[in-house]
Amino acid sequence: MMQKFQRLGSAMFVPVLFFAFSGTIIGLATLFTDPLIVGGLATEGTVWMNMWYILDQGAWTIFNQMPLLFAMGIPVTLANKARGRAVMETIVIFLTYNYFINAMLTVAPNFFGVDITQDVGGTSGLAFVSGIKTLDMNILGAIIVSAIAVWLHNRYFDTELPEFLGIFQGSAFIVILGFVVMLPTAFLTTWIWPVIQELFSSLQTFMGTSGKVGVWLYIFLEKILLPTGLHHFIYGPFQYGDAVISGGTYASWLEGIQAFSQSTEPLIELFPEGGFAMQGNSNIFGLPAAALAMYVTAKKENKRQVAGLLIPATLTAIIAGITEPLEFTYIFVSPFLFAVKAFIDATMATTMYAFGVTGAFGGGLLEFLSLNWIPLFNTHGGIYIRQIIIGIVFFFIYFIVFKFLIQKFDIKTPGRGEQELRLFMKEDVKEKRKIKNGIPSSEETATNNKEALAKQYLEFLGGEDNIDNLTNCATRLRVNVKDPDIVASDAEFRQLGATGVVRNNNALQVIVGTSVQNLRENIDEVLS
Repeated sequence: MMQKFQRLGSAMFVPVLFFAFSGTIIGLATLFTDPLIVGGLATEGTVWMNMWYILDQGAWTIFNQMPLLFAMGIPVTLANKARGRAVMETIVIFLTYNYFINAMLTVAPNFFGVDITQDVGGTSGLAFVSGIKTLDMNILGAIIVSAIAVWLHNRYFDTELPEFLGIFQGSAFIVILGFVVMLPTAFLTTWIWPVIQELFSSLQTFMGTSGKVGVWLYIFLEKILLPTGLHHFIYGPFQYGDAVISGGTYASWLEGIQAFSQSTEPLIELFPEGGFAMQGNSNIFGLPAAALAMYVTAKKENKRQVAGLLIPATLTAIIAGITEPLEFTYIFVSPFLFAVKAFIDATMATTMYAFGVTGAFGGGLLEFLSLNWIPLFNTHGGIYIRQIIIGIVFFFIYFIVFKFLIQKFDIKTPGRGEQELRLFMKEDVKEKRKIKNGIPSSEETATNNKEALAKQYLEFLGGEDNIDNLTNCATRLRVNVKDPDIVASDAEFRQLGATGVVRNNNALQVIVGTSVQNLRENIDEVLS
């Protein structure tokens, strides 16, 4: 069951990859149409305003079509075969599901207790999904329906029908099955979901009034569940769903940022839900301090190499908010140290929240600047100065705690043991690739290199027959194998450039890095 949740969690990450760019464009549009910043250029009807209006509307595509994107993203990851067809099938089934809901609410509004003639949004419980007026399930409905569609695809796509029904084989057969399955699914949704909406309203009220305790638990769980892949289920409903505010904290902040920039009321009063989008503070203030602690505690003769390892990873975390290279280093060498980091992450974010800091701080420095500091500093600069001061204080807390724990318990972070340092060295990896049978050197052609590397990964995983399913998330190759005993050792995977392997019985997570998507596609090509 855990393996299935992990795969679904990684599938949910696919559409999230688009959010950073779109959010940045929206932030820039807000920035450059703010009269407090650009003055007279921000006049309605000018070429300048019209240009930014067009860019802004285009960027909102992602957030306005999130249910459809999640419905498309899940089959991309979870379909075992013919992924392109699986996406097409899922879209048709998802649209059919919403048309069924619309029709049922139209013909029997009293039975379901929903007035479909109401305007969407607000307390109506209704929303438009790809132009269809339906119940507002946000991404949850898309996840449920697409999971059903992918299950139908994986199980029945290759079903051979009698020759006279041959036209209905393949994708057509899956859509037919989906049509039948969506009838009871839509009925249950229209019957049960309005009741759940009432419960969600109560949950939103509870979370909105739980204050600092709710923020602390949210940040801690989002951080501590990273290695399991289940952290998607923590931040997803809050940032992109309706857990605390309709449409999620991210979209709601973007919608209100213009008004926030012109108001002198405290941000904590304008947008208290922003406490559930503060996990990025650890990227700016926490991880650099933790990396510094690793550098300081490394052996003298290894410091130069450790700096070469840590500086790029730290800059990536600070600027882009991609933290997994550093965080998984702690998971490998000491899960206890990783848990301590999650505890401090939650404590820092909650402390900032207690001092009035709120907003969209889920990523890195670019997001901090474009969505918070630049557009709002004129009216809320005092709050951001407090945020930076608290961050600096916690920088030293991180550093002191990590340095003490590493030295006290002799934790083998990079540079404190020859083996650990060598595992993460780029040049060592290159040399090992050159001498490993079947792995071409960097001088050989890129095509052959990719194919050979994919074949070597397959061999280390026990061969094609040993793989039940294979997918990936942002940095990890996720594999379920039939026999874990024939899978290669961690050291052998590191020879291919991986930074480690997380093993849980038949479920493996090979930490590859940001090139994992290309590797996974190359392996798929070899398998096919």
